[in-house]
Amino acid sequence: MTEHALTCLREAGRIASASRTYGAERIQPGASLRDVCVAVEDEIHRRGGRLAFPVQSSRNHVAAHYCASPDDPTEYRKGDLAKLDLGVHVDGWVVDTALTVNVGGVRENQPLVDAADNALRAAIAAAGSGVPVRRLSEEIERSIRGRGLQPVRNLCGHGVGRFVVHCPPPIPNIAGNSTETLKAGSVVAIEPFATDGPGYVTEEGTPQVFRLDPAQVRDGAPHPEVVEAIRALEGLPFARRQLARFSPAAVEETLAWLKRHGRLTAYPPLVERSGRPVAQAEHTIYVGNEQVEVLTR
Repeated sequence: MTEHALTCLREAGRIASASRTYGAERIQPGASLRDVCVAVEDEIHRRGGRLAFPVQSSRNHVAAHYCASPDDPTEYRKGDLAKLDLGVHVDGWVVDTALTVNVGGVRENQPLVDAADNALRAAIAAAGSGVPVRRLSEEIERSIRGRGLQPVRNLCGHGVGRFVVHCPPPIPNIAGNSTETLKAGSVVAIEPFATDGPGYVTEEGTPQVFRLDPAQVRDGAPHPEVVEAIRALEGLPFARRQLARFSPAAVEETLAWLKRHGRLTAYPPLVERSGRPVAQAEHTIYVGNEQVEVLTR
């Protein structure tokens, strides 16, 4: 890890932390999901950062990947468990962070929020150079199960890199058979998910988040200007919202062409399959030789 990379990560972390707080304060009954997400994206840019992926806000049994479309009318309601998930990069160096807002302060929802938060703290406390990834997973699982709840078994934390949101090592939310260890100089996002359901998610709904490997882009798309806008994102995930300057028809024709030619990855919403609510907490950490630095505190 170069000094420049670490400086960029720290700046991205400061921007992400401030923008996360900014967004959480705006999650209120009657507020528009789309407006909150766009406001957070604007705040990230105002502070000098760039989006590592489009800001997402998933509610209740939707655990992740709900990204409001340009015309999404959905509003937050009292009783929602509203996740706010955002990623920031500076010169390509990515951080990823999330929290859950108990909209309206409903008492029965708070244990899920606390379980995810406490599991995150426990995992960070266990992290360090040379520490087995399994140790972090054990702390997440122990912390959540100790509150009578379940970790989401098929979601996990992950490494981050330059213009890369997901890379090894995976950090499962349950103790498994991982033989990975945290290495000095690595940057990882730890993200416990807690539920009072069985703890499995499945894909459901229309995807609004996509990713295109710029190396796979070839000539022939019906709207080259849309492809160039996607290519400029350096392979980072994007949403229809980020292409709003183009006509909807041009965007849809381009996405369909890219999908048809096998070059587009889509990320549908992930829902707890029994319909039970889910809470999430996430920080990105830098693993130093002697200590761990929470970049998105």
